[in-house]
Amino acid sequence: MTETIPRETFTFLKDLEKNNNRDWFNEHKSAFKEIESEIKQVYNQLFQMLNKHDEIDKVKLFRIYRDVRFSKNKLPYKTHFGGSFNRVKPRLRGGYYLHIQPNNESFIATGFWEPSKEDLLRIRKEFEMDDQDMRDILNNKSFNSVWGGFVGDELKTAPKGFDKDHPAIDLIRRKQFIFTKKYTDKEVLSSNFLKEVNQAFKAIRPFFDYMSEVLTTDLNGVSLIK
Repeated sequence: MTETIPRETFTFLKDLEKNNNRDWFNEHKSAFKEIESEIKQVYNQLFQMLNKHDEIDKVKLFRIYRDVRFSKNKLPYKTHFGGSFNRVKPRLRGGYYLHIQPNNESFIATGFWEPSKEDLLRIRKEFEMDDQDMRDILNNKSFNSVWGGFVGDELKTAPKGFDKDHPAIDLIRRKQFIFTKKYTDKEVLSSNFLKEVNQAFKAIRPFFDYMSEVLTTDLNGVSLIK
C-alpha cells in the first residue's frame, strides 16, 4: 500500500497545467493512469487511518475531468487531485477533504461547506441560545494550533429573524463552517505526510462531536434520529 505521494504526481500536474488540452492529455494518458492508481492507494490508506479513530463509510477521489458546461474557464482538466471522506450519517456529521496540487497549493479541509437550509438554521439557533461550547472549542490551544479559526462565507449583517447586536452574531452570520490547513510541496512529498494529515483530522473531533450533537437533536436536546 502506497503511503507517500509519488514525486511524479507533481511533475505530471505541472506539465498538465502548461498543456491543458485533450491532445496532450491523450498522449500522456498511460502516465496519468499510473499516477492516478497510486493516488487512489494513498487516499485508501488515509481512509483506513481515519477509520481507526472515526467512522468513515466512503472515500471518493474526484475525476480529473472538469465540467465546463457552466464555467467561463473552458480548460478541460483539473490540475490537482482531490478526494473526500464521508462520515457515517445520519448519526455523525461533517467530512474530510484532501487536495493535492503543486506549487505549494495543497491543503486539507474539514467542516461544513454547504449546510442545508434546515441545518444552517438549527446551528444558528444553537448559537443564539448558547455559544459557549463552540467558543471553548475554538479557543482551545491545541485545537487552535492545528486549525485556527473558521474560513468561508458569511453574511455582512444578521440573517433574517436574528438580532444584529446578539453577542454571538459573529458565529450566527456564518454561512459556512470550514477549517483549512495548507501544506508545502516538500511537506506533501515527505514520508510522514499522511500521518500528519491524519493527526490534524483527528484534532477536529471536538468540533465534529459538538456539531453532530446539535444537528441530530432539537433545541430541547431530543434526538431527531428515528
